[in-house]
Amino acid sequence: MNIEKYTETIKACRFCFMCRHLSPIGNVTFREADTPRVRAILLDRVLRDPAELANEDLLDTLYSSELSAACRYHCVNHYDENGLVLAAREDAVTAGLAPADVRQIAEEYLARPAAPTISGKGDVLYFIDSCTAAVPEIAAAFGKIMKKAGVSYRIAENGCLGKVLKVLGYTKEAKKAAGEFAAAINAAGVKTVVVSNPAAYDALVHDFPEMGIKLKGKVMHTSEYLLSLKLTCKKKAGALYYLESDFLKNYHTDYKFPAALLSHLGAKRLQFGTNNEESYTCGEGALVLPQLRPALVERLAGYIEARADHIEKDLLVTASPYTRKQLTTHTKLKVVTLEELTASL
Repeated sequence: MNIEKYTETIKACRFCFMCRHLSPIGNVTFREADTPRVRAILLDRVLRDPAELANEDLLDTLYSSELSAACRYHCVNHYDENGLVLAAREDAVTAGLAPADVRQIAEEYLARPAAPTISGKGDVLYFIDSCTAAVPEIAAAFGKIMKKAGVSYRIAENGCLGKVLKVLGYTKEAKKAAGEFAAAINAAGVKTVVVSNPAAYDALVHDFPEMGIKLKGKVMHTSEYLLSLKLTCKKKAGALYYLESDFLKNYHTDYKFPAALLSHLGAKRLQFGTNNEESYTCGEGALVLPQLRPALVERLAGYIEARADHIEKDLLVTASPYTRKQLTTHTKLKVVTLEELTASL
């Protein structure tokens, strides 16, 4: 079983309470089963008796995880409880135990052509995945900035990176989709691939190499690319609250470019919430949590809204199209992405 690779994590986490306050789902369900400690206890039982993997309550817990990796990032020993959950999901899929709703989402992504549709001219390619496309203002803002900078660029739309499939536990299918996606990008011959979605960034920079898939050209999140343009703004961004991306902070160890871009834009960052360790993304790491657990996503959004100083007045900025979409859908918070903020200045 894949979870056997995480035996040390299971042993370390099963009796540890230290990070339970950083579990976003646990903070809104108040279920011990939604904390790293109890997930480790449950998977310890699976190690002892693999038949336990078929337990419906366990499967519900595994697929309710937001996969923020906040607990791993802030753990003094960085025990990979996030990887443990992903491994358990893969074991469930391999054993034919994936829940019906998970299978349905996987089938939808398997039916999508992996290769994106590419248009335009230039050495820079901007990938608009489905998550970014769900917020049209983001691509429009990027286009406005590129026009101002005088840079021509190509657009890749649709396609499938395999990221959702991987997160759901369908790793073989994810690798196949990733390979087809990479082949299409490589054939385009671009020098730079820019993405707004941190999940796409993580897939291209981390998942692809892990799968043995080579992507030609430099991959950049829009925060890094926009900073490289050295744009001159007419005004300063001013006071705002920046909501960290789980992928950029917890998966990529405080990816520095969002903060650097905000500094360049003249932003005065204010502290959101009571600490800088919690995840305020509405389950970004789980990617399809709105389809699997819509009520939980709404509660996560409410948890974030409750921590705002002035709900309808404060400006919140995020690097994540997913977070922007969920917060504007479920709350009255004023939320924009880095692209939108930059284009407005």
